Amino acid sequence: MILSLAYRNARADNQRICFEFYNGTFNSEIDKALLVKVPQVLSQQSVKSFYNQLNAGNYKPLVDSLTAYKTRNELNDWLYYQLVRKTAEQLSPKADNYARYTLYKWFLMTHSGYDARVALTTDKIIFYVLNDEDITDIPSFNVDGEKYMCLNYHDYAKADINQDPPVPIPVKVAGATKSFSYKVTRMPDFSPESYEERELQFTYKHKAYYFNIKLNPEVGKIFMNYPGVDFETYFNIPVSKVTYSSLIPLLRKNISEMSAVKGVDYLMHFTRYAFLYENDEENYGHEKRLSPEQTLSSKYSDCDDRAALFFYLVKEIYNLPMIAMLYPTHITMAVEFNKPVGEPIVYKGKTYSVCEPTPQRKDLAIGQLSSKLKNEAYKVVYEYTPTGQ
Repeated sequence: MILSLAYRNARADNQRICFEFYNGTFNSEIDKALLVKVPQVLSQQSVKSFYNQLNAGNYKPLVDSLTAYKTRNELNDWLYYQLVRKTAEQLSPKADNYARYTLYKWFLMTHSGYDARVALTTDKIIFYVLNDEDITDIPSFNVDGEKYMCLNYHDYAKADINQDPPVPIPVKVAGATKSFSYKVTRMPDFSPESYEERELQFTYKHKAYYFNIKLNPEVGKIFMNYPGVDFETYFNIPVSKVTYSSLIPLLRKNISEMSAVKGVDYLMHFTRYAFLYENDEENYGHEKRLSPEQTLSSKYSDCDDRAALFFYLVKEIYNLPMIAMLYPTHITMAVEFNKPVGEPIVYKGKTYSVCEPTPQRKDLAIGQLSSKLKNEAYKVVYEYTPTGQ
C-alpha cells in the first residue's frame, strides 16, 4: 500500500488527492470547504461544528469516488475501511491531529451509508459502527438494542473506557443505516512487482519438497488491526491471486498421483512442518489469528493459524467436508473421507477423521489424536459442507 501523495496548495481552487491503493490509484477532487480546523481535544460542539461544515461543503465527489472505487475493485467492508483510512490520512494526517483524522473517517463512512457513530470521553474519541457479527477482543456498545463495534480501540488498547464512559454525540446522518461486516471474502489485486519470494521446504515420506512462494507484505498491514472474528469468517479468508498461483498448482502437481487420503496427509504434513511453531503469547504478546497468506509469510505460527491454512488448502484442492474442533488450549481439524481413517469423530451423523495440522511430540497420522487431548472435551466451532452436499 505505497502512498504517492499529490495534494498541493490546500486552499487552491483546483485540489486533488491521489495515492496508490493496492493495484490501483485512487484520486478525487476535494472541495476546500472540506478542509476545516479541529481542536486536538474535542467537545460536543466542535464535533457538531465539524460535521455541519463538511455537510455544507461539496463532499459528494469525494464520497462518489470512494464508493465507485469500492464497487470497481469489489472491496469488502474491511478493505473499504482501509481505503477510507488512507483518504482520511491525506485530509488530516493521523500523527498531526488524531481527533480530526478520526472525524474524517466517521464522516466518510456515514456518507458511504454505514451506521457509524462517535462518542467522547475526557480525552478520547471513540469511533464505532453497527455490526451484528460475533467479534471478540474489542469493545462493543449497545445502542437502542443494536450492537456497535469500536473501530479505533487499537489506538487506546491499554485504556479502560469503563472508567471514563464515552458520551455519544447525537448527530443523525440521513441514509447512514448499513451494518458493517468484517468478512473478507476477496483479497485485493496487488501489483505483481510488490510481491516477495519466500522459500519453504519440508520432508514427506523421506522426500524433500521445495517451494518458492510469492507473498505480499501488504497483507500483514491489512490485518494489523483485524479483530477476533468467528471461525467461519476466519477460515474463509482467501489468499491473493499471485500467492495462489505460486502455491496451489504446485501442491496439486505434487499430490496428483495420490489418493484423497494420502493427498490430505501430504497437505497436513506441509502445514505441520513447513513452518516453525511458536504460540501467540511468545510471538506477539497476545492472541492473534493469522490469515492463510499471513501464515505462509510468517516465521512462526500456532494452532489457530495452521488450522485455517490447512482448511484453506483442503477446501481449494479437494473440497471435502470438514469440522474444526476447539479444545480449551488447542484447535484441530477433522475431514470426512469416503471411509473414516483411524479413530472416527462422529458429528451430526457424519464420520470424520482427525487431521492434526500442528506439530506434536509424535508424528500423528490421519485419524490419530494427541494423547493429551483424548480425555478433553471439545466443541465444533465450524462445520464446512461443500455446496451441493
